[in-house]
Amino acid sequence: MKKYSLAIHGGAGTILKEDMTPELEEKYRQGLQQALEAGFSVLENGGTAITAVKAAVVHLEDNPLFNAGKGAVFTKKGINELDAAIMDGKTLEAGAVAGVRNVRNPVELAEQVMMHSGHVFLSGKGANDFAIKQGIKLEPDEYFYTQLRYDQWREIRDSDLYTLDHKSDKLIGAVKESKFGTVGAVACDKNGNIAAATSTGGMTNKQYGRIGDSPLIGIGTYANNKTCAISCTGHGEPFIRAVAAHDVSCLMEYKNMSLQDACEEVVMKKLVEMHGDGGLIGMDANGNAALVFNCAGMYRGLKNSDGTELIAIYNDDSK
Repeated sequence: MKKYSLAIHGGAGTILKEDMTPELEEKYRQGLQQALEAGFSVLENGGTAITAVKAAVVHLEDNPLFNAGKGAVFTKKGINELDAAIMDGKTLEAGAVAGVRNVRNPVELAEQVMMHSGHVFLSGKGANDFAIKQGIKLEPDEYFYTQLRYDQWREIRDSDLYTLDHKSDKLIGAVKESKFGTVGAVACDKNGNIAAATSTGGMTNKQYGRIGDSPLIGIGTYANNKTCAISCTGHGEPFIRAVAAHDVSCLMEYKNMSLQDACEEVVMKKLVEMHGDGGLIGMDANGNAALVFNCAGMYRGLKNSDGTELIAIYNDDSK
């Protein structure tokens, strides 16, 4: 039996301790811990990597602290549009959805696309129609509403500006941003199979049907038993141009890099040169994990069968 392992993220960016109350920090840590336990228990009981990443991401989608599922940000039209992807490293099968509405857990819909649609990527109304056909749980608009996300949107809804998440100190289209609220998970199960999943609500006040990196296979989400499973979080446009997730895989396959070295090459060099802020989590088929980011913090967690366990937020956070 191989080492089994799970890593999760809940977004990255300018996450500073001085901006966080002790109560809010504890809520974030508890949310990460619960998602980590949900996914790891699947692996512990002999479940597959694909089931584990889905379980972890569902917990993060259900937590209004994170920009995915419940608590997703508002678009220019004042609605919530959700993106998600999932990929099985054993079979290279993948499923993704973009711009879906009222789907409680978009990662579950992405899995249904992978398993039952005959396609990889569905978007908009077609994806919602498929969700209804598959019996995916839907929720009314009110379920996704949080006062914080609504207030963020209300501040800029009458402009052409957009922001990636919470408050800020960097300018994106003349709007400050600080945190990328995408969530994701990567896992290696007892059989040495790996998988990845990612889910997001996108950008506050986004328009034109914008789609980021999260649901794009090979960019925000990728898994291949030969190399790695990757879930990204950050300003999506540079990640798209960098083909970030697959680039990590290529460095491992063609340059024989380790997972850690490949992740650092992409996040700390390639993305930095493209002014791409954010990070990613990675897993290889030996259960080795990498959690790499080029910004002040990333909500993250790791647990494996060797007894390693980590819940962390800040750059220098090892708790």
